[in-house]
Amino acid sequence: MSRYPRWLWIFALAALLLTTLPYLLGFAVQGNDWRFSGFVFGVEDGHSYMAKMLRGAAGNWLFETPYTALEQGGVLAFFPYILLGKLSAPPGQYEQLVVLFQVFRWVGGLMLFMALYDFIRLFIADESWRRWGVALASLGGGLGWMLILLGKGSWLGSLPLDLYSPETFGFLALLGLPHLLVARAMLLWGFVAYLNPESAPWRAGFIWLWMGFFQPLNVPLAWVLVAAHWLVVYARDVWQLRGEPSTSLTWQIWLRRALGAAAVSAPLVIYTFSAFNADPVLRQWTAQNLILSPHPLQYLAAYGLLMPLSLMGLRRVWRNWTQLAALLVVWTLALPLLVYAPYNLQRRLAEGFWVAWVVLALLALDRRPPTQRRESTNFLWFVPSRLCDKAPTIIFWLTFPTTIILYLGSLLTVLHPAEPLFHPVAEIDAYTVLSTIAPADSVVLSAFETGNLIPAYAPVFVVIGHGPESVGLAELKPRVEEFFSADTLDSQRLALLDEFNVNLIVWGPHERSLGNWNPADAAYLQSVYNNNGYEIFEFPRNKQR
Repeated sequence: MSRYPRWLWIFALAALLLTTLPYLLGFAVQGNDWRFSGFVFGVEDGHSYMAKMLRGAAGNWLFETPYTALEQGGVLAFFPYILLGKLSAPPGQYEQLVVLFQVFRWVGGLMLFMALYDFIRLFIADESWRRWGVALASLGGGLGWMLILLGKGSWLGSLPLDLYSPETFGFLALLGLPHLLVARAMLLWGFVAYLNPESAPWRAGFIWLWMGFFQPLNVPLAWVLVAAHWLVVYARDVWQLRGEPSTSLTWQIWLRRALGAAAVSAPLVIYTFSAFNADPVLRQWTAQNLILSPHPLQYLAAYGLLMPLSLMGLRRVWRNWTQLAALLVVWTLALPLLVYAPYNLQRRLAEGFWVAWVVLALLALDRRPPTQRRESTNFLWFVPSRLCDKAPTIIFWLTFPTTIILYLGSLLTVLHPAEPLFHPVAEIDAYTVLSTIAPADSVVLSAFETGNLIPAYAPVFVVIGHGPESVGLAELKPRVEEFFSADTLDSQRLALLDEFNVNLIVWGPHERSLGNWNPADAAYLQSVYNNNGYEIFEFPRNKQR
């Protein structure tokens, strides 16, 4: 820890405390009518994290998504969440899971701030510019705020990337996606190890192997960038030699480092790829999990603010060539190919690029080579070492308005309890009872909104409840909606119950909104809970799993 300056710890703790405030407010304003979900954005995914933790608490070591009733074999995935869940137990288990999630976020946040500093100081000598680098890489954003002010919030068919994409920038992950914080930290630390000639090649691979437990896709992304780095070094070696023999080809050294890192980090990627392709449920889940990139001009709006400085930094790297900084060059060139590759998770492949883009912008301003590093004792956080360098910081300040908008929006939202961030107390009471009366691994039928929350409170499976994880959602959702319609024949309802071996049916406000059918009128259902507008019915004909 001594290698990290005091300002870094102050900044990290301040950022984590500020991002904890919306959650504390959420719990403070809940009362007799509402319960806070524990999330300030992405609630659907948030509930799925709680559900994964609850599966771990129920005894699972392998992941089975609770958002489908189809049979599954289990896979080694989402392991950090499953492991965290084992630290919880009733009563008050949901609240325990929320606290564990926040602890995970704090640990991931501290890791990321340390990794950002380690990566940035490879290239930036001036301590004041390093401060800017850490601040921009963790809290900076693009021109989303300007598009909002211009009334172009849905420009070219999508929101600005800095409003919803945690891969494109850093603040959203810091606010509520701990596994992405840890994964980005490990991605950067892996590059630090890879670029350090005194570090053994296996070290980067070992870091990326562990990274695969938090975000498996980051590992092949690292491979692509390392391969591109080696290719550029090779091409430059060949060009400089032009056929002349040499015994000190640096590309051979980098090839050994790249292959060593890839070999050590490969096992989990190979396992994950094989498991997700062998299991029909996981294969279909992967196919319907679409995270596609928006129009290219949205990326220009995202990264364009720093573009003049970043391109100047790119030019400086090209003219004052170093094999370390070559990584920044290939990362920049590879980005368009990555985010528009023929792949269903395109947007995920922008992971970490914002950090490289920030470093390039700082390289345009930091005039001393990295060998002339000095540790500043100036505790003014963002004061460049030269007065003439203050002008570009105006551009840097313009990267923060979107983050401020997101942060203030999270504070204002939690001050007014409403779905989906909050849930009626009567609903939570019903699911708490469900967790006690439903045998483990029961199958529950409900509306989509209800199904998203139930597995976070009870270790059961639901027919539908999550966009990507509910396999066959496009076909199943209309069938579930028809189930609660008065016009549906009982034979159709029974067919659905038998097809998915449904044991329990929840009937609350969301289900009533789908139709005016009352399950109490069905002779084949038995009411086991009825309170404050929420009723649970058992279908005795189907046995538990």
